[in-house]
Amino acid sequence: MAGERLFAVIRTRGAGWDGAQALEGQRDWKGHASFMNALAKDGFVVLGGPLDGTSDVLLIVRAKTRDEILARLSADPWTGLDLLRVSRITPWTLRLGSLP
Repeated sequence: MAGERLFAVIRTRGAGWDGAQALEGQRDWKGHASFMNALAKDGFVVLGGPLDGTSDVLLIVRAKTRDEILARLSADPWTGLDLLRVSRITPWTLRLGSLP
């Protein structure tokens, strides 16, 4: 869409994260997975996944503004459960490779 650009979004584990459980064992995993899959299908999330060895997740998203990103991610069940929080949003310019 016109006016959209790419952003790198870092989400980090919040106070609700259960360190004794794997990713798929966290509360409302199915709701979170369904939500994120819908964002990918919609073209909002282009790439995403955990950053190994950290408490962070990297998302590459297409959006017009930072506020749009915050609003869309606020509907994630894991946001409400404080399992993931947005810690950083940075405009990103793809210089090598390509995205669909």
